[in-house]
Amino acid sequence: MNHQEINKIVTKIVSRKLKISKDEIIPDFTLKDLGADSLDELEIIVELEEIFGITFSDDIQSEDLNPMSLCRYIEKNT
Repeated sequence: MNHQEINKIVTKIVSRKLKISKDEIIPDFTLKDLGADSLDELEIIVELEEIFGITFSDDIQSEDLNPMSLCRYIEKNT
């Protein structure tokens, strides 16, 4: 799966979970900047883990998550 396909999936999930338009998602804005609370972040991570068959390390979960960092992590671990 290439970067564009991963980015499309991540953007779709973030948009749906946070109830915002895909156009509002700026890749380097943190999920908190986009309106997420810690439960939203967890739900996004769990859904990405299920879709891509990976497990996010505790390190990434404690960072300020953003769509770009999620895509990079998925690319490295799939």
